Amino acid sequence: MYRLCLILCCLVVASCQGAGGGLRAAIDQRIDSGEYLGAVALVERHGRIVELHAAGHRDLARTAAMDVDAIFRIYSMTKTVATVGALVLADRGVFGLDDPVARFLPEFAGLQVLAGGSADAPTLRAARRPLTIRHLLIHAAGFAVGGDDAPAAVELLRRAALDDAADMADYCRRLAAVPLATDPGTRFNYDGVQFVVLGRLIEVAAGMPLDRFLQENVFAPLRMHDTGFAVPSAARGRIAEMTSTDVEGRLIASPEYAGRMPGELINRFPSAAGGLYSTARDFHRFSRMLLNGGSLDGARILERATVAEMMSNQLPRLDPPATEFRPGAGFGLGGEIVTDPARRGVAGSAGMYGWPGAASTWYFIHPSQELIAILLMQHLPQGLPRDPPKPGTAFYNQVYRSHARQRSP
Repeated sequence: MYRLCLILCCLVVASCQGAGGGLRAAIDQRIDSGEYLGAVALVERHGRIVELHAAGHRDLARTAAMDVDAIFRIYSMTKTVATVGALVLADRGVFGLDDPVARFLPEFAGLQVLAGGSADAPTLRAARRPLTIRHLLIHAAGFAVGGDDAPAAVELLRRAALDDAADMADYCRRLAAVPLATDPGTRFNYDGVQFVVLGRLIEVAAGMPLDRFLQENVFAPLRMHDTGFAVPSAARGRIAEMTSTDVEGRLIASPEYAGRMPGELINRFPSAAGGLYSTARDFHRFSRMLLNGGSLDGARILERATVAEMMSNQLPRLDPPATEFRPGAGFGLGGEIVTDPARRGVAGSAGMYGWPGAASTWYFIHPSQELIAILLMQHLPQGLPRDPPKPGTAFYNQVYRSHARQRSP
């Protein structure tokens, strides 16, 4: 029934060619210019899909046209999914968000903070407060993950060789032995390290592997049939090829994925920081659940109050309090919250929630507008001068111009 509804919506949109024409033209221009290989966009407004558009190709040889059911590596959009997994357990009373992480991962008890010295002779002090589950969710754990962290703390984290960890348990043991750069709960510092810890905490608290927990408690009840940490062999032909841009500005196969089999684990283990594959249709169902206050088609995943907290700015909880991690944006649980659209550079009103993925994927949920927007591509920038500009903000603004300004039905 859901697939039939999607097809009917697409037929209606195709026959109208009205407000959405500008959005489709903007996406097609990005593809035709050679900046990106292919894309899938999906927009819902007032509970109705008003855009479902595939452009370009799945493969660099341009032998397979992009399809609306193409599978993408969504990288950090995984963090929102993992956040929902943690909140499922919180709603069930397994833990509270302000419980210490050490309740489930004892290695994080008695954390130390770097107070001075060098990597070879560090001066340490006890952390002023325990690391909590909320700290992980709002990227305020205090790990030395870069930015303006003390160089000695960053070097000690490098020496821990987290990328060589055999599994999440080994990863957490290595990480917990490294001194923090700052006390937990004092500074927002976005990074995947905190969500690897969250993934391990989820599986310990749930008593089952992370991938199984998310499958049974999120993907299956929402009928997200093409979402997971690996892709079944029969579906791997639908995976969009990962590209990068070379020094000449040409699209090339991503060096990051040279020799890697599409559909296998992106990381050594199922990573809550960025390991999921998904499709536009699947992530639309996930987003609809959030927009609907935690339920979809009779399946309740989260309590309505939990979703409201998820989509509220958590940064004032820091000590000292903060309101923004960048101009015009705070951070909720698992995603950004637009607090000042003009300063953030987006159209519309405050309250938009969403987050991108490193390989050129974006999603936005705007509750007051009853709007969902998803754009999926597969492109990993290499930090070269001719990398294409990231179109996330431009995409949302075009969505808003094309749909949110239209008269409500």
